[in-house]
Amino acid sequence: MSLLHDDFLNYQAKTTPHPLGIEVKKAKGCYITANSGKKYLDFVAGVSACSIGHCHPKVVSAIRKQAKKYMHVMVYGEFAQEPAVHLAKELIALLPDNQHSVYLTNSGTEAIEGALKLAKRATGRSELIGALNSYHGSTHGALSLLGSEHQKVGYRPLLPDTRFIRFNSEEDLSLITTKTAAVLLETIQGGAGFILPENDFLKNVKERCKAVGALLILDEIQPGFGRTGRFFGFEHFNVKPDIVVIGKGMGGGMPVGAFTASHELMSLLQDNPKLGHITTFGGNPVIAAACLATLKVIRDTKILHEIPEKEALFRSELNHPKIKAIHGKGLMLAPILKNPEQVNQVVLKCIDRGLLLFWLLWEKKAIRISPPLTITKNEIKKGCAILRSVLDEI
Repeated sequence: MSLLHDDFLNYQAKTTPHPLGIEVKKAKGCYITANSGKKYLDFVAGVSACSIGHCHPKVVSAIRKQAKKYMHVMVYGEFAQEPAVHLAKELIALLPDNQHSVYLTNSGTEAIEGALKLAKRATGRSELIGALNSYHGSTHGALSLLGSEHQKVGYRPLLPDTRFIRFNSEEDLSLITTKTAAVLLETIQGGAGFILPENDFLKNVKERCKAVGALLILDEIQPGFGRTGRFFGFEHFNVKPDIVVIGKGMGGGMPVGAFTASHELMSLLQDNPKLGHITTFGGNPVIAAACLATLKVIRDTKILHEIPEKEALFRSELNHPKIKAIHGKGLMLAPILKNPEQVNQVVLKCIDRGLLLFWLLWEKKAIRISPPLTITKNEIKKGCAILRSVLDEI
C-alpha cells in the first residue's frame, strides 16, 4: 500500500466499507491513469458527470481563461457575472417554452432542495410525492423523496407529508390530489436500473398534476445534457415539466446543479420573504464557464447525432448469454445479469483488466455503463470485448 492510499483511508471520510481506492494520476478523454501507470478505459464517466470526457480541452481552456479574470466575487444573485448569465441564457434556449429562468446551484441535490421549496411556495401545499426506487440525492429534502426505506431509516425524522407512487403505474396517479404540491420523478429511473417511462406515463402524470393544481418536477440530473441522444431526456417522452432539475453532466467534470422554471414561479423566491433560496457559490464564474463550454461542445458538434449509433453498437457488442437484458437509453445503459454476485465479479475483474465499470444503487443485478459521450466506436468495442471475456469466465 502507498502512503497516498493509507492517507486516503485514514483521513478522508468514506461512503462504503471497501472503496476501490484507485490512485489517480491523470485523466484524459475516456481514460484514467493511475499512479502505477496502469490505464483504465472509463465506462463510468464519474457516474455520468464527465459528459465530454476527462479534461476536454475546451473546458480546460474556459476554466483557465475565467480564472485569470475573476473567481468568486459575491453571493449568488447580486452581481451580473458574464459566465453565469450566458449559461442561463443558453440553457433556456434549449428548454421548452414554459421554462424562462435558471437558478444555479452547487450540486444536483441542492437543486432538488430548491425545486421542492419552490413547489411548496407556489402551491401553498405541503404534500410531496416521489416514486418507489427513486434517487434524487442525499440531503434531507432529497432523501425524504428517495424511494428506498432502507437508505432512510437511520436518518428520520425527514420531511413530513411525503408519499410514493410506483414508476409507470397508471393506477397510482389517483394518489396525486389537491393536497399535492409536486410530484418529483426521475425522467429515467437511475438507481432502479435505468428504467424508462412507458405508455405515456410522464405525460399522464403531468396531466394529472395540472388537473389538481400540482407541479411536475423532473429530475434530469443523469439523463440531461445529451446522455440519451437528446439534450434533455424528457424530450423523448412528449412532456413539459413545470420545474426541471439538472446537474452532473452539465459541468464537464466540475461540481454544479440547477433548477429551472417559469418567470412566474421563480419570482416567488425573490420576495415575501426575500432570499427565499440562498447559495454562496451557486453560479460560480469558473464553474459556469466550464458548463458553458460543455453545453456548446454538446450542442454544436455531432455528439448527439452519434449517440443512437453508439447505443446500437453497445447493444450488439454485449450480445452475451449471461446478459439477460440491457435497460436504458443512449449512453445510459444497464446490462442485467443473473444475480448480484455475478455483477460483483464482473465489475471487479473488469477493473483489474483495465475497464472501469460500476454498480447501480438499488438494482443489484445491473452493471452501470455510462461512458463519456465522446467515446469512440473502437473504445466501445475494446471495452465490450473485455466485458465479454470476463462474462465467459464467471
